[in-house]
Amino acid sequence: MTELSAFRAEKDEFFGGHPQSPLTRDQRKEFQGLKYYPENESWRFEAKVEEFQEKVGFEMQTSTGGVQHYERFGKFTFQVDGETVELTIYQSENGYFLPFVDSQAGKETYPAGRYLEPEPLPGGRFLIDFNYAYNPYCAYNDSWSCPITPAENRLKVSIRAGEKLFHE
Repeated sequence: MTELSAFRAEKDEFFGGHPQSPLTRDQRKEFQGLKYYPENESWRFEAKVEEFQEKVGFEMQTSTGGVQHYERFGKFTFQVDGETVELTIYQSENGYFLPFVDSQAGKETYPAGRYLEPEPLPGGRFLIDFNYAYNPYCAYNDSWSCPITPAENRLKVSIRAGEKLFHE
């Protein structure tokens, strides 16, 4: 069992049986596990982040009409099927945050996007592993409040890694 498959199994166990699961009691009764893309090492890489010189506060709208406060930390560039794309990493007191929407949104992935918490490495680099991309809790239950992916992180390419669309 890989580290990723163990992580996914633990997450499924939490979602299916823990009282703090984002699923409702009725959803947990029928829960068979989340759907994922197969693990793919090509979606795991170290990226040099171009840190923004001026850290600008950013209020990210939430699914319930509120806001969450972040700073625009920096951006990184990578290739998807020969196309160059950029994503912005945000920072809060809780760490780094990478929300994104890909071209599969609404078809294979959650329409409002998925999230990652990139791991900082020495030298201005980050470990980005899209295999760990996950849906926000509001994807399962409307009572949760989740940050809405900013326009600058909406991609026209497919990121076929991580968690897929949740179907009840």
